Amino acid sequence: MTLKSQPNACFNRMHIPWALVLSLMVIFTSCGHNTKVNTSFYFWKTKYKPTGTENSYFNKLHCQKLYVRIMDVHQGEHGEPEPVSPINFQSPVADSVELIPVVFIVNSVLSRRTQQQLDDLAGKIVTFVQGKTKQAGKSQFNELQIDCDWTKSTRNNYFYLLQRIRQNAAMHQRALSVTLRLHQLKNQQSSGIPPANRVMLMCYNMGNLRQYGLHNSILEQSELEKYAGSNLGNYALPIDVGLPLFSWAVVFQDKQYKGIAKRVNQEVLKQHQWFNYTGNSCYKAKTDLPNYGIKANDEIRWENIPAAQLQQAAKHLSKHLHSDTINVIYFHLDEPTLKQHTYESLEKTAALFR
Repeated sequence: MTLKSQPNACFNRMHIPWALVLSLMVIFTSCGHNTKVNTSFYFWKTKYKPTGTENSYFNKLHCQKLYVRIMDVHQGEHGEPEPVSPINFQSPVADSVELIPVVFIVNSVLSRRTQQQLDDLAGKIVTFVQGKTKQAGKSQFNELQIDCDWTKSTRNNYFYLLQRIRQNAAMHQRALSVTLRLHQLKNQQSSGIPPANRVMLMCYNMGNLRQYGLHNSILEQSELEKYAGSNLGNYALPIDVGLPLFSWAVVFQDKQYKGIAKRVNQEVLKQHQWFNYTGNSCYKAKTDLPNYGIKANDEIRWENIPAAQLQQAAKHLSKHLHSDTINVIYFHLDEPTLKQHTYESLEKTAALFR
């Protein structure tokens, strides 16, 4: 306030050199974020026919791109790669929306493959994606994303496959992005840097889902900070960020992991005739519930991502990311999932990266 109300008196006493003033201006300007942030969603279902709610979230967050899972690639009965659960476009993707196809490859598919077999797989992936893109009402795509949790033993084959996908004639002048797990970010020396244009850091599923006890396997701030920090700014490729919106009910029987009860949500857990609340987002079944795959005395750990937790993760990541453009992708565009979050909270989370 003093500087503003009595500028002449202050500068007369301090005699600050202009060179120092300019230097300070440069420093303070560089401290701010001038990052362009694009917000979008993954679409991870087998049928594409977005609801009104899904379209509303997409439009209100000014999304322009949609990352759509096209298929999984698994090993067939005879060990050969085959497409699993390919998406069916029951309605076209809007003209105003850029479709980014995503292909998930099970890591075991890459084991013990010859280069000739990987050449063949690369060609089939690109051809399949082209077909599904046309089914979506698009004549082309500008980016293809490959999702794979590669390991040290499959790294060479995976990176070769990525190179062959990039070299495919249909990929000319098209970008290739890949997903990046936290362990792959931290262990760069053994994991390597994939031959791609960008990476999508998956900031979810970072804890031990099968571990009994009080924790959140979807997103744990302590785990995030353990794996992602200054190494974000040193990574050789531009990094985008994938953030979770989903929740699930993890079931334990006699303290042993039983599975995820897909039909159980918070409304079901609030049925007092069925469950006792034991604290810390945990419940215990009072009776057998065959429609939900639950037996009496099963314990359920409800895991979700409150807005404050999502924003805490975004604040940490934003301190270390230095890209000119960051794509923040929420997982995923699904009405029941979206209803757990407000437009405002998702907008605020993305804004933290600027």
